[in-house]
Amino acid sequence: MLYKPCQGEQVYEISLYNREVRSLVKENQSHELYNDHWADSQKHDVVARDETEALRMISERFDTDDGFVIEGVNVMTL
Repeated sequence: MLYKPCQGEQVYEISLYNREVRSLVKENQSHELYNDHWADSQKHDVVARDETEALRMISERFDTDDGFVIEGVNVMTL
């Protein structure tokens, strides 16, 4: 998290992985762009007004067309 949430915003912890990397790692291969750690679930904190905005923001950075899969979203308490 790069900054503290302003009034009306919350911190969302989003878990995601890359399905292409996961598949390649199972075959002892590596993806040409993404590190093998993307085979496992990674957590990213997003500051947003609501869950919809948080999902939109993370999807802009980690596109489903590139193999990213969102596993879960949790609201964090500070």
